[in-house]
Amino acid sequence: MSTRAVIAAAGIPVALLLFWLVGFWAGLLVLIGVPVAAYLLLDPSQRRRVRGLSRKQLGR
Repeated sequence: MSTRAVIAAAGIPVALLLFWLVGFWAGLLVLIGVPVAAYLLLDPSQRRRVRGLSRKQLGR
């Protein structure tokens, strides 16, 4: 299994547990908000670099 597949497989039970513990909307807010906040914390040059990468290159 690739690293990305392992992360995706682990994310599903974590998301279900989060939904069960805090409710659907709060869990959804966390699942969407954390990656968005991480992206916004990047410098503009780092954001350009991330946008320039294809999906395959992000897993490297």
